[in-house]
Amino acid sequence: MFRLFLKALAVGIASTLASLAISLIFVPLMGGRVAGAGLVMTIVCPLAISIPVSLFHFHQAGKLRAANLALAEARDKLDAAYRLLQSQSRRDPLTSLLNRAAFMAELQLLSNAGAHGGLLFLDIDHFKSINDRFGHAAGDEALRRTGVLIARLAGNDNPAGRLGGEEFAVFFGGVSDHEMMERSQHIRRAVEALDLRAPDGTPILLRMSIGAFHCGPRFDPEKALAASDRNLYRAKSMGRNRVVA
Repeated sequence: MFRLFLKALAVGIASTLASLAISLIFVPLMGGRVAGAGLVMTIVCPLAISIPVSLFHFHQAGKLRAANLALAEARDKLDAAYRLLQSQSRRDPLTSLLNRAAFMAELQLLSNAGAHGGLLFLDIDHFKSINDRFGHAAGDEALRRTGVLIARLAGNDNPAGRLGGEEFAVFFGGVSDHEMMERSQHIRRAVEALDLRAPDGTPILLRMSIGAFHCGPRFDPEKALAASDRNLYRAKSMGRNRVVA
């Protein structure tokens, strides 16, 4: 408040000086003299008017600046909340991988851009038995750890998603058939090597079957996923814990 008063006082002094200058220049030109009551009014009126008005103006301007800052901060928070909500709507809450809709949308974008590569459909073997034997908390941890592993092995440039239940998918862009199989086997072995334990310390062995399909440019995401799903079914039929392309 003291700073506002000093600013208002400065405006008052400036107004008084301007009033004196005008009076001293124009009053003599009109044949008058700046003296007595006229001089007092020339000094007092600008001070009496400008200081209160300036105080009010500066106070209101300060409130307006504070309101604008609060509004900008609220807008930034709203934007951040919207971005977070948008991200969460695309993500599986347990694994943080893309959900099915978001993963398929990413595949469509890659296809539209002319990308080719390997599409992997992954499924944890005998997952129901993990839930039945060790409880759903252990099953959720198995899914979470698997999701983290898949995300790390997929990298930032390759979309990975949880399609539902114990089913996952990854698209490796630009890889050959041979590279697709190598990466599939690498994921399968990495899942097999996960050190997962039940609450009582009992080791939980994870195994994974993978159906792989190599996608050419402008591939149809739904048809490509269906093809990899058929290969996954073949992997299950052949004894599980293997890759079929």
